[in-house]
Order: sequence, then C-alpha cells, then structure tokens
Amino acid sequence: MPEFETLLYEEADGVAWVTLNRPEVMNAFNTVMQRELRDLWRWLRRHDPVRVVVLTGAGDKAFCTGIDRGEAIADGPRRGRAGRGASDPAGPGSSSDREVSIGSGTTPFMFDDPGSNLGPKSNDLWKPVIAAVNGIACGGAFYMLGEVDFMIAAEGATFFDPHLTFNMAAAFEPLQMTGRMPFGDLVRLTLLGSEERMSARRALEIGLVTEVVPLEELRERCGWAASVIARSHPIAVQGTLRALWAGRELSRSQALALAWAFVGLGNDPDALEEGQARFASGKRVDWRLR
Repeated sequence: MPEFETLLYEEADGVAWVTLNRPEVMNAFNTVMQRELRDLWRWLRRHDPVRVVVLTGAGDKAFCTGIDRGEAIADGPRRGRAGRGASDPAGPGSSSDREVSIGSGTTPFMFDDPGSNLGPKSNDLWKPVIAAVNGIACGGAFYMLGEVDFMIAAEGATFFDPHLTFNMAAAFEPLQMTGRMPFGDLVRLTLLGSEERMSARRALEIGLVTEVVPLEELRERCGWAASVIARSHPIAVQGTLRALWAGRELSRSQALALAWAFVGLGNDPDALEEGQARFASGKRVDWRLR
C-alpha cells in the first residue's frame, strides 16, 4: 500500500479509516496531502478487502480548513507561470513530479483543480465514503465533503466558506455542495464568509449531515454504519451507489433509463442466492432507530 506523510490509515473488517493528519494547521491540505489522497483513492479501487471508508481529521478542532495558505502563498502558481505538475511527461512519481507542486502547471490556458486529487469520486472510487466531521470544516474541505456519500458530525462541528472574507471568488467549493443543502443556505454560507458559521444542528436540519452526536461517540457511530454497509456484497453496494449519484446528477427520466444497467451490473448471482437464503432463514436484524 502507499506510504503517507500527511494521512493516517488503518483498516479492519472491511472498513478503512482515513485521517487527515496535519493537526498543527487544522488539517489543511498541502500538495503532499493532495498527492497522497489521490494515490490512496486510486489504490483503494483495487484493494478488495476494503468495502467502506470513513474519512475524518486528526484531533478535535478541525476536520479540514481547506488549502494550506502558507504553502500556497509561498509556492503556488503565478500568473503566466508554466511548469509540470501531476501531468509531468516524466510520469507521476518521477523525481520532477515530486519536486514541483500539484497545480504548478497552471497557466492562462490550463488549470489544475485540487478537487481532482482530493475527492474520491473524482478518482473513480465508488466504495462508500462516510465523513466523520469532528470540528471546523471550511473552504477547501468541501472538495472532500462534496464527494462523500453521507456525513455524521460531532456536536461542535461547524461549516463555513472564508473565500470572500479574503477577497477570493468561491466557485469549485460551493459548487461541490450544490444538492447537499438548500440553495439559500448555500448562498448565505458562501457570501457571509468567515462572519457566520453553520452549526452541526443547523446542518442536520437542512440535511447536510445525517446525524449529530457527542464527539466521544463519533467514531462508534461512523464505525457502526460502515460495518453494516461492509456486510453487504460490494458490487451490489457500488451498483446502488452509482444509481443514487446518477439520480442526483441527471434528470429523473435519464437516471431511470440507466437503472436497468445498475441492477444488471450490481446483481451477482451467488450474492443473490446468499441473500435469498438469508431471507428464507427467517432471521432478522436488530435495528437501530435514528
């Protein structure tokens, strides 16, 4: 598996726990974290023992506060600057790829969006990803939160977008959150910048998060949900997930026209036989009420 400087990784019983591990800067992502997340998402596509991922941040202060502005100001792209980043002809992992920042290829004719590295869906990972939001989530954190499948938040979690406070246009990050919250709430969160933060309770009210729990219960709640999903057949889960995201991004009729393909691809004959035997046994699960 890949080795990491900025991430913590553990797995057990079909569940991978991925922790953004830069607590000294509130888990802001630098170019190393971008590269490591990109490599991790793509590696997990091929790593069959993992069926579900839980994504969180180190410590109890922040999930992620977006891009590391200290690095961005010191080493970021300049107007008209050319360079080789993730598209280096020498290939990813080459010495030149390691020596330049992801995004350094930006010119008036090219733009490297950090989201292409940070998001699981952007890296074609269709194993479910649950976000355990354990504190501040702002700005560039929405690159990741926009591509997770659902979120569970600690009571002290807050959400905001500081771009306009620092005279920067906000585009990619709020666009990632369209469909995850009502338009008015998204506009308000974006236009008020750092002056107002959305509470976990408000996020629950509008459907941005699915549950709010005390911080000390966050891991248990996410772990329980992940373990339930991990018990289902992975192809059926991924087929279901693809159908749900198609329904979110396409019109109703377009998504329904593809439903037959998701069902056909997601139904494994052996898994169906096992499921039927489970149903015929008469044994039912001990369910939770949320």
